[in-house]
Parts: sequence; structure tokens; C-alpha cells
Amino acid sequence: MLTQSLAGLPAFLAYFAAAVGLFALFVLMYIGLTPYRELTLIRQGNPAAAASLSGAMLGFVLPLASAIAHSVSLLDMVVWGVIALVVQLLVFLAARLLLPELARDIPAGKVAPGVFLGALSLAVGVLNAACMTY
Repeated sequence: MLTQSLAGLPAFLAYFAAAVGLFALFVLMYIGLTPYRELTLIRQGNPAAAASLSGAMLGFVLPLASAIAHSVSLLDMVVWGVIALVVQLLVFLAARLLLPELARDIPAGKVAPGVFLGALSLAVGVLNAACMTY
């Protein structure tokens, strides 16, 4: 009975490891793309940075979870995970074009732009996840 229950463990571990790797890659690329240092700002108690980075992370993991749930193989999941990663990075770039003052406002701790950026990332992540269910 236990052997049967654990039969899917290797697949779980492979998908989980790939997902954690993609998540780490996304966070590294996202914080490298932004013109401010989110982690330093968050350590200093900046709520705008926390809201924007949190929204971006959630906006990425939602379509990643959809890719995991709907993929036909590990490679398929990774491909769609990379697509989700690119979409979220493009969301940030689009937000910077629409609101060029983000580069000043978030380090200054202005909460509204941080919440807006986080919500935008989350909204696009939900759409991205839904589109992956085809």
C-alpha cells in the first residue's frame, strides 16, 4: 500500500525541483531587471518594494502551477514555465513604460505604485495561468 502511494514520488521531486529552479531563476532575473534593490529595500521595511516583488512572485507561480497541472511532461512544464517567466518580465517592462516614476517611487516607499505593480503582475499571472489551460 505504501509503495503504491509513493510511486509518484520521483515525478513529484522532479517537477518540484524544476519549479523551484524556475522560481529562483525568475526572482533573480526580476530583481536584476529592476533599477532598485528590492531585497535591501524590503529588509529596510519598504512596503512598496515588498508589495511589488510579492505580486511579481505570485504572478509567476500561478501560471507555473498551471503549467505543472496541465503539462504532458517535465520538459513541457519547463517550456511553459519559461513562457510564464518571460511574460512576467514583460509586465514589469510595460509598467515601467507606463509609469516611469516607478524607479523613484518604490525606493522612496510610495505604497500606491508598489501595490499597483504587484496587482498588475498578479492580474497578468492569473490571465497567463488561465490561457495555459487551453
